[in-house]
Amino acid sequence: MTKTNHIAVAYGDGIGPEIMEAVLRVMQAAEVNLTIDVISIGAEQYRRNFAAGIPDSAWDTIKNTRIILKAPITTPQGKGYKSLNVTLRKTLGLYANVRPVISYCPFVKCNFNDLNLVIIRENEEDLYAGIEYRLTNELHESLKLITKSGSAKINKFAFDYALKNGRKKVSCFIKDNIMKIADGAFHNVFKDVAKAYPEITNEQMIIDIAAAKVAANPEQFDVIVTQNLYGDIISDIAAEVSGSVGLCGSANIGDEYAMFEAIHGSAPDIAGKNIANPTGLLNGALMMLNHLEEFEKAALIQNALNYTIEQGIHTADLYDEALSSKKVGTKEFADAVIANLGNRPEKLNITKAPAPQNLAVREITLSGSLANNVKRTLVGCDLFIDASDKTALQQAEELAELTAELNLNLQIASYKGLKIWPNQDFTGDIGDYIRCRFIAKNTEKTATHRDIAALLNICATQNINFIKSENLYLYDGELGFSQIQGE
Repeated sequence: MTKTNHIAVAYGDGIGPEIMEAVLRVMQAAEVNLTIDVISIGAEQYRRNFAAGIPDSAWDTIKNTRIILKAPITTPQGKGYKSLNVTLRKTLGLYANVRPVISYCPFVKCNFNDLNLVIIRENEEDLYAGIEYRLTNELHESLKLITKSGSAKINKFAFDYALKNGRKKVSCFIKDNIMKIADGAFHNVFKDVAKAYPEITNEQMIIDIAAAKVAANPEQFDVIVTQNLYGDIISDIAAEVSGSVGLCGSANIGDEYAMFEAIHGSAPDIAGKNIANPTGLLNGALMMLNHLEEFEKAALIQNALNYTIEQGIHTADLYDEALSSKKVGTKEFADAVIANLGNRPEKLNITKAPAPQNLAVREITLSGSLANNVKRTLVGCDLFIDASDKTALQQAEELAELTAELNLNLQIASYKGLKIWPNQDFTGDIGDYIRCRFIAKNTEKTATHRDIAALLNICATQNINFIKSENLYLYDGELGFSQIQGE
């Protein structure tokens, strides 16, 4: 019996309908068995006042098919509109973003003949959780959220991907020299996961130098795993040095759903002109076919695509008089790929359907303070105070006096992470907030929620304008909060 795959297709905005039509024609010519339900998402639905650009009918279709092939969409500028991509990723639990980047040298201009890496990006957490606040006239806050469960899932996904695809090394990009708790947790989970995959080489790298190395020498990387924001930036750097962002596809994978797309935007300035490159979306569709285990069809189309690029048949974004033989439009490029079905590239890699695999499940044990049986102890709180009507030092002195009888002792006050009270010769300007660190002073060195409530009550009755508080915990005796510079 012939297998039929049921997918949802979103034609998108801008150049989306053109490149989607080209991709579907290629898959139809390759006789891929697909049942397609078209969904309307993006600009049209934003105009119909769906804040996230997606109606209930589209959700119903997605829940039925569980697979989405999506062309780029346009999110309107201005307040009140939510990113459709972020909404889809979070709602559907698409925790892993997978972006392969390869070199098409010497047929597409690229300085790196052997570029062939995959960036695996955590898709739900980090600053992209979108939790932000304006706390004072000056102070604006974005929360960076990193969980051990989310970190474990994405790191395990990266190592499993390496194993399934014959990759030899996984590199973790973090910034835990500064963000010791959040990025430190991601890094520690990575090290714990790596222990379960001894056959895969692993390394860690600070994100700033890592980004420079991706731009200058991407051939040294194989699989990269990182957090949401870093992965977004690294992916575009890698795509750009490969020759064009128009070449790269992307997969968003969850436990139950998956979404496939190009990495580029909707490019409304060239919409309807038959000049857009459909390769990125086609590569995304090939990732979808592999996800659906349509390996033979994926290999057939991949080889035809690579052979077409080898022939020098290029769209305007890739066309170079020294490298290209013919400049074509979107439709004509798809026609060329269709004509080349069955051909194999001569210099670019030939794609073969992989042999069936039955990989053993790896058991991951999280160590140290990331383990589940860790003892958590409340020891105090950080209280953020609006200091716009008094000087920061006046606020600190007043708080110390008002709270002298409490179990919580005002230990230190800081601004932008730097100690300003007590006994600090701070010469810079202080804005309209300070952070006041209160630590338990009883013999057990522990605090309670009642202690924190008593502190807040004094602030409320004495008209001290507190903005927010953050509880301070120890985990098996280790600090669960960052120390203050100068502490």
